[in-house]
Amino acid sequence: MASLMEMKEIFRSADAVCFDVDSTVIREEGIDELAKFCGVGDAVAEMTRRAMGGTVTFKAALTARLGLIRPSYEQVQKLISDNPPQLTPGIRELVSRLHQRGVQVFLVSGGFQSIVEHVALQLNIPTANVFANRLKFYFNGEYAGFDETQPTAESGGKGKVISHLKEQFHFKKVVMIGDGATDMEACPPGDCFIGFGGNVIRKQVKEKAKWYITHFDELLKELEER
Repeated sequence: MASLMEMKEIFRSADAVCFDVDSTVIREEGIDELAKFCGVGDAVAEMTRRAMGGTVTFKAALTARLGLIRPSYEQVQKLISDNPPQLTPGIRELVSRLHQRGVQVFLVSGGFQSIVEHVALQLNIPTANVFANRLKFYFNGEYAGFDETQPTAESGGKGKVISHLKEQFHFKKVVMIGDGATDMEACPPGDCFIGFGGNVIRKQVKEKAKWYITHFDELLKELEER
């Protein structure tokens, strides 16, 4: 197991950095915001808490939550335009600095493609570097389920994305940064996990992560030291 000093060196020399999105890159949980928007906020927030704590499988939690929300295409678009996701302080500067260093940045999220692509646009991350869940809609715009073939639709999916990236781009060192159990599980195959508690602190992650931060400035400082 790598020491904290070794992990910091991996981060400074990484080829690629993968960020979780909900409660990491953005301040909110996208699915909770969508639930509130659709009038079932409290019930879905409780399900999210259980999913993030790692007590139920991600796919089971996602299926149950979306079954309650049943968002239409119009509702998803209106949520993005009326309540756009709020970027976490420091993320814009950190992503910009990583880009300057030639590091590939990816958004790997259990959230929804349409919302995550909106976030990617603000951070100058190409949409090809977004891995997220896709909602499905009928021709009339009503909810028709989600694409269960996406790796991010199930537990362990973020690790599968990292394995895929390593195979495709031959990355030697990939870092995963996130707030939840599904992010921590992605290392290995990720080479280093950095727990993030700037928006919400998940007890299990804080206790188990060797490197735990509460502000992205901490990572910017690491990059400046080299």
